[in-house]
Amino acid sequence: MKLQAVILAAGAGTRMKSKLPKVLHEVCGQTMLQHVIDVAKNASIQECIVIVGHGAEEVISSLDKDVKTALQSQQLGTGHAVKKAYDLLAEEGTILVLNGDGPLITEETLRQLIAYHEEERYSATVLTADLEEPYGYGRIVRGDKEELLKIVEEKDATVEEKKIKEINSGLYCFDAKALKEALPRITSENAQKEYYLTDALTIISEIGKTVGVYKTKDYEDIMAVNSRSQLAQVEEIMRRRIAEKHMDQGVTIINPSHTYIEKSVQIGRDTILYPGATLTGKTIVGEGCIIGANSKIEESTIGNEVNIQNSTIIHSTVGDATNIGPYAFLRPNSHIGKHVKIGDFVEVKNAVIGDYSKASHLAYIGDAEIGQQVNIGCGVVFVNYDGKNKHKTIVKDYAFIGSNSNLIAPLVVEESAYVASGSTITKTVARGALAVARSRQENKEDWVKRKGLLKTKEE
Repeated sequence: MKLQAVILAAGAGTRMKSKLPKVLHEVCGQTMLQHVIDVAKNASIQECIVIVGHGAEEVISSLDKDVKTALQSQQLGTGHAVKKAYDLLAEEGTILVLNGDGPLITEETLRQLIAYHEEERYSATVLTADLEEPYGYGRIVRGDKEELLKIVEEKDATVEEKKIKEINSGLYCFDAKALKEALPRITSENAQKEYYLTDALTIISEIGKTVGVYKTKDYEDIMAVNSRSQLAQVEEIMRRRIAEKHMDQGVTIINPSHTYIEKSVQIGRDTILYPGATLTGKTIVGEGCIIGANSKIEESTIGNEVNIQNSTIIHSTVGDATNIGPYAFLRPNSHIGKHVKIGDFVEVKNAVIGDYSKASHLAYIGDAEIGQQVNIGCGVVFVNYDGKNKHKTIVKDYAFIGSNSNLIAPLVVEESAYVASGSTITKTVARGALAVARSRQENKEDWVKRKGLLKTKEE
């Protein structure tokens, strides 16, 4: 039996006050629409059909190739939107209707909805929830036997109907054949002159088929986003869920409400995250790490037992038992080995640093290949740019680069070579050699006195 999902994503989202289509606003690093698609696929949905309208080209370009689309050029209601997918709907099977601006829906809730719908053999099932403040939502009107009589939209509801707290989530499960029979019969005879998908439920009942109601206990699942304020609320809930998932898997998060972890991040057990840590993209953090306060890790892979203090790591890798920071900056394509020390105010870019090497403070290492057990002193600069092109510096195993040295690329410092502090090196340094490239010191006696610049304690 085929399982399809029709995802409504055509709305303009005028309350967002944004040039970006509403469903493309991100929650925890992923568009709201993609969250919904991912959850649907994880719930065994075989095919997703996205109804596009406002910003259609942008929305379509954000989708994977296996996602089908249907265009709703005029937004005339939810029923009108699903009608646009009519020719793509299966003749038999189960069809879910989901909201592209409802990223909090969970795989578990969808599976439960589908199971309830199919086990009870309903032709349609609506997902509902109880809200203390149901304003703006369609109300669920039940009969004497708690069966669904109708769903009344806010603007069409009577005073008594508006007191009902059970609301329509806007998520439905349909028998494909029943839905395709009902869709052509939906009209716009209502206060808004729109085609409501809820009318399909009434039509299905009128033709003698049964409609079920499945109430979820977690109202957060059905929350939709219509404003920036609601976007922030949904983001907060998603962040909490992500943090709870990691904590359940053995990660310590000192202050979850002040830690930002995107959905795609993986973290090993016994790792500790301090407040202000930000982990984004497809970042992988190993076991037993310490991610210090205000550290940012983006699209990077971190080994086991790594200590990162107040530093930024972007599109890079860090090996086991390495210490980073505080205030280090690993720019893209930095590959740091095991047991390495990258200290405070060290910047690394497009460089490989071998095991047991160290740059303890105040250095710039760009476009470089550094071997094992190399020492990079304080104030060392890898001079990689000539104003037009970038050039590479190679420092081989066991080399020692003294403080305040400049390595002018292209350059090779061979194995076990030493560079004296304060040197500017432009030529290859041979294996085991000492390179000194600085002027000899000369002291001119009494120079200050002769210039009349000497000061005494009395002065």
